[in-house]
Amino acid sequence: MGNRVSKPKPGTEFQVIGAGLPRTGTASFIEALRILLDGPVYHGGTQTTLGKPVEIKSWIKLLSHWPPANPTDREVVLDILRDRIGGYAAITDSPAAGLVEELVELYPDAKVICTVRDKDSWVKSMAGVSGAATMWFLRGVLMPIPGMRHFVDYIEGLRKQWAFLYGDCEPATVKTYDRHMMWLKEIVPEDRLILFNVKDGWGPLCKALGKRVPEGVPFPSINDGQAIDKFAKLMVQRGILRWLVIFLTLGLAFVPFIWI
Repeated sequence: MGNRVSKPKPGTEFQVIGAGLPRTGTASFIEALRILLDGPVYHGGTQTTLGKPVEIKSWIKLLSHWPPANPTDREVVLDILRDRIGGYAAITDSPAAGLVEELVELYPDAKVICTVRDKDSWVKSMAGVSGAATMWFLRGVLMPIPGMRHFVDYIEGLRKQWAFLYGDCEPATVKTYDRHMMWLKEIVPEDRLILFNVKDGWGPLCKALGKRVPEGVPFPSINDGQAIDKFAKLMVQRGILRWLVIFLTLGLAFVPFIWI
């Protein structure tokens, strides 16, 4: 998850398709892209959870038509992608990482950059992602929060996408990681697919994008896991607080009737 919501800038040239899986340094990656491309970057996790409700609702609709079963589904998917990405220089994280084939079709000149990390550490990091067993709890807690009340439906859409691409929803395994890499190599021409580890810093990324290394600017370092954990706790606390306010308001409304 990134650290802030990005706003589209009309006329921005779309340049990079972020094909890396979640928890592969995508938060650090988007900050680096913002600096190098001098334009807004769409980070799926951040935009859907912190952006306006239209963001998460649009992705839910897209995922309900994906994978396309007919030409109508295909047009719905492509239209939503154009609408959501218009005005951005790049997109990263889910669900875009599973929509690379469609994105390559829409933006044939964009570079496809897949963030990578050690497989075992990735599996360990992904183990903290909420499973189906917690969804019923989140649906109730988040109901009073605009946008986030759709979060469980969004996650279910992502789980469907994940199952189609990799065979299993959870837990994430080394096989999941390997299947993603194999899938990318099948749909992206070899000369367009770039693998990048954020630990390598500016050098490889700047070379891939044909940019100069920013002088005196350290490569961004944002912990995806910590950002997600912090956000999850905040949303649960906010949801519980709103429920308390609702019950308190209802309670006060019924006080006059108690004494009748």
